[in-house]
Amino acid sequence: MYGLSEKSLMALAGDRSFERGLGYLDAVCGVEVGDAWVTATVHGTERYEVELTLDGPEGVAGECDCPYGLEGNFCKHLVALGLTVLAQRESLPGQRKAAQDRAQDLDAWLSGLSREDLLALVREQIAEDRQLRRRMELRAASVRGDLAGVRARIRELLDIGPFAQHGYVEYADVRAYSDQAGQTVSAITALTASGRAADAITLAREAMPLLADAMESVDDSDGWLGQIGAALADAHLDACRAARPDPEELAHWLVGHVLGDADDLTDIDPLDYEDVLGEQGMAVLRELAVGAWRANRTGWAEKYLVERLAKAGGDIDAVIAMHAADLAPNGHTHLVIARELDTAGRSEEALNWAERGIRDVRDLVAVDTALIDYLCDRYTRANRLPDAVALRRVHFGARRTLFAYQQLRAAARETDCWQDERVEALALLRADAERPQERRHAGPVLVDALLDDKDADAAWRAATETGADERQWLTLADQARADRPADALGVYLRLAEPLTLQTGNTVYEQLVSLLLSIRDCHRRLGTPHECTAYVTALRTAHKRKRNLMRLMDEHGL
Repeated sequence: MYGLSEKSLMALAGDRSFERGLGYLDAVCGVEVGDAWVTATVHGTERYEVELTLDGPEGVAGECDCPYGLEGNFCKHLVALGLTVLAQRESLPGQRKAAQDRAQDLDAWLSGLSREDLLALVREQIAEDRQLRRRMELRAASVRGDLAGVRARIRELLDIGPFAQHGYVEYADVRAYSDQAGQTVSAITALTASGRAADAITLAREAMPLLADAMESVDDSDGWLGQIGAALADAHLDACRAARPDPEELAHWLVGHVLGDADDLTDIDPLDYEDVLGEQGMAVLRELAVGAWRANRTGWAEKYLVERLAKAGGDIDAVIAMHAADLAPNGHTHLVIARELDTAGRSEEALNWAERGIRDVRDLVAVDTALIDYLCDRYTRANRLPDAVALRRVHFGARRTLFAYQQLRAAARETDCWQDERVEALALLRADAERPQERRHAGPVLVDALLDDKDADAAWRAATETGADERQWLTLADQARADRPADALGVYLRLAEPLTLQTGNTVYEQLVSLLLSIRDCHRRLGTPHECTAYVTALRTAHKRKRNLMRLMDEHGL
């Protein structure tokens, strides 16, 4: 039956929506069968209009005006209608044939009406349907060439007043407003089709800021106005291709629009107008864009426009000049330039810019680490391994983190000089660890570095001599437990003590984990009775903590 089946519905909706659709079978009402479609109303959180296309170009498809359906998804309401149709599969062919007959009868009746009767019928519909009347008025004004009338009508269409409560269009009213506002695009497109593309350009440009202003007072969560904005941009481009406006004037408008507030809604790309602008217009466009950027060198929109136009024109030097005029102090812009030059096949210049970035950065603590990585990668590929080590060494000296230590180690190992580099690096970390610090947020990097080197004994000594945080002591104890259970036991007991004074499931999980480690240490030491005594005392003191007692029971403590 036109590809409609439970299997096809499940494939379209997915398991979750299909299962939920089963619960909406009783909510389907007002089913109407057409030639190749079925519509209905489904009552969910609100009243939703649903339509299934039974044998479209891609098989079964559907639309629903629920929030999930408006995002293009095959929702539970469509599933419910599809299952309802399947339940009536035997009568469906007859209903479809009846719909075809009704359509033919209607067409035959309309064809037999006189001009006067047709006019009377249209006037009757216009009197009853306000939206239809407005569309007809707008079309009539367009045909008459009444630009003032069309302009006034467009302003009415974009006015949020009839839909706004307290000056704001709520989510529930956005669909109705967007349906009305969308007629603006139809009117402008009709002007172009009727040979008045120049008027269409004018009205499209006037409509864009009006729609952008309306957007400020509309809950457009579903993106309806965004779609209208994109359609307006398309209508403007089509009108420009038809009317061929003055290239210089068009270039001025494009730059002003792209750098203005309304572009967020229409997202116009000036390069789409290249065929309309021609060489003269593109030259003016680039000149105006550069002028706007020079007037506001920190403006993101200005930068992006200049960069995009320069790249499209193959002018990599203009791109570099733009970036070079506003170099970031951390070397990031140097890296951007280097990558642009790499793309253009100018690798030596790219390397020079990257190296300049290191020289220009006053404090390597703040350098963009991606610049360091870029240079080290270039040095490695050019077999300049000592240069890569030297850069990693300088960077580590400025930013003595575990990650910088790991990067230095990886580079030094490539040149078999890690042992010498390690001695100097650890000396720096030891000096940091021994330096008094009022508020250290983490334990010494020295301990982490030694642990990362798998030098557990040296890490333990460093922690004992210079201190360590709880995380580091726990790691040290876990690594030492097999060979030095007594030392590890002391750490676990010390870490457990403050947790016994706290509450909460996360605390209890941490405490139980420590208790298991304590039990293992006593087992290795041959003193399980001491563990039993410790756990018994703990249970007696904290028996009111039911979740803790439960966790201890689960782990046999």
